[in-house]
Amino acid sequence: MDGAQLIPGSEDKTLLRFLTCGSVDDGKSTLIGRLLYDSKLIYEDQLAAIERDSAKYGTTGEEIDLALLVDGLEAERQQGITIDVAYRFFHTPRRSFIVADTPGHEQYTRNMATGASGSDLAVILIDARKGVLIQTKRHSYICSLLGIRHIVLAVNKIDLMGYDQGVYDTILADYMSFADKLGFASITPIPLSAKLGENVTRRSEHTPWYSGPTLVEHLETVDVDTDTVSKPFRFPVQWVNRPNLDFRGFSGTVASGIVRPGDRIAVAASGKTSNIARIVTADGDLTEARAGEAVTLTLTDEVDIARGDVLAPATDRPEVADQFAAHLLWMADEALLPGRPYLMKIGASYVPVRVTALKHKIDVDTLEHFAAKTLALNEIGFCNLSAATPIAFDPYEDNRETGAFILIDRYTNATVGAGMISFALRRAANIHRQDLLVTRAEREELNGHKPVVLWFTGLSGSGKSTIANLVERELHDRGVRSFLLDGDNVRHGLNRDLGFTDEDRVENIRRVGEVAKLFVEAGLVVLTSFISPFRAERRMARELFADGEFLEVFVDTPIEDCIARDPKGLYAKAQRGEIAHFTGISSPYEEPENAEIVLKTAQLDPAQAARLVLEALQARGVI
Repeated sequence: MDGAQLIPGSEDKTLLRFLTCGSVDDGKSTLIGRLLYDSKLIYEDQLAAIERDSAKYGTTGEEIDLALLVDGLEAERQQGITIDVAYRFFHTPRRSFIVADTPGHEQYTRNMATGASGSDLAVILIDARKGVLIQTKRHSYICSLLGIRHIVLAVNKIDLMGYDQGVYDTILADYMSFADKLGFASITPIPLSAKLGENVTRRSEHTPWYSGPTLVEHLETVDVDTDTVSKPFRFPVQWVNRPNLDFRGFSGTVASGIVRPGDRIAVAASGKTSNIARIVTADGDLTEARAGEAVTLTLTDEVDIARGDVLAPATDRPEVADQFAAHLLWMADEALLPGRPYLMKIGASYVPVRVTALKHKIDVDTLEHFAAKTLALNEIGFCNLSAATPIAFDPYEDNRETGAFILIDRYTNATVGAGMISFALRRAANIHRQDLLVTRAEREELNGHKPVVLWFTGLSGSGKSTIANLVERELHDRGVRSFLLDGDNVRHGLNRDLGFTDEDRVENIRRVGEVAKLFVEAGLVVLTSFISPFRAERRMARELFADGEFLEVFVDTPIEDCIARDPKGLYAKAQRGEIAHFTGISSPYEEPENAEIVLKTAQLDPAQAARLVLEALQARGVI
């Protein structure tokens, strides 16, 4: 975008951010190419390059393929599709524009959502030959979900249908019957031909039945009414600025509203208040800072503020909660598993979070809600989430800047979901932690040993339960207070309602981790024997405990040996297809990468393995 400032005539104009979206081959890239071409913002060398590429990759015969102005990736040119989001800048005498060209393929829906998240208006293209398709509806729903309130319905390639008004009217009626449920503030339909420029920058002589504006006329005049300056002041702190002992400021970008020296502000989470002393920039102090401006704020009082805190007016603070409901667009190939821990980035804050319940999934074709246990790639659901610490937020419909978040896989660091918070969950507001008269330290002293969790993990048939039993027998004989949580035994009571799907396995381990934590609080040595196939859930369990309290014991047995043993006949049934979701056969096992204790049972008998575990406990001073 920096280069856009070099284009003469673009200064001091209002800026409109919009995106083009729709189904595959509706002409999104061609439309943006037409806007750039007709705005005369293409340099001669660019035009020459496009002419060469049109001969090689183009789909318009001997004519220039304007889509190639936007599809910059080699893969995009070769396949004739848009994969990544492409941003382009152009301007007219009345306005400046930043336009995002987004993919039409379902597999790239996450890229489309990325473009929509920063846009004020969406141009949804429909191929006049095909009418309203499922991707048209999917993209329209995502636009609505992401807070876009103004839609241009561009019925493209109307020339290929002979400029037939009946075709246009039918498509418009079909789309409006769907979009009426989405709550858009305005829907402006326009029949056009991006390839020929009809009703794009100039009015078409072939559509005398259409009396509305051209696309550019509408883009120049539409009032998107998304002035973040008018919203309450919000300032996520990105950096605590301490260049020397005499200066302490809080740096970030004003998310919404206006702030001035003297304003009374509060730290949203803690409620601590102070006044703005200065608004500092590299070019000197300001008398006010508005939404979108990056500044450093100093306060009149010493207040405990850290990265991720949100500053707001003392009389108009955002909500603060550790449980909330949100719409979630899933963006990963691996499905969402309720109960699995993720990392939530909201503003400048990173907080561990779990999806505690998937309330429903949304059919983007009918907008109906239906029950589901998980979300797959590009699916949208309404969820309850629980954060490790309270977060400050506004409902997304009130403030897109402070109500949006992303979910990050804690193992791969990949972005897996995009969320929009709807409201806080005010459950169990009357529950508080009870102070106990007997402390954990007193329990440890009474027991005469340290508490610890021995988390045995491995394939079915690896010998986990056998080894764990031997270890506990020896601990008991030595007077060590212990308890063994065995996978099969727990499923007869605490977890009898759970099956063996991935989502049930996650909940199985979550519950066991919480029970093990209670036993550690009681001062016991806890042994757990569970396949626990996923690294993410073992990490979730580990994070419940202090350093040194969780010892992962990997019972490393080759699957061939487990199949040969098959003490319960389970592998044979799984191989015959009689057992679904069986670890090692139809469901994966993710081996530990940094287990504290590794028992290679191909070289050890159970007694030898148990002895190694006991020696490890002695070396760590547990017993």
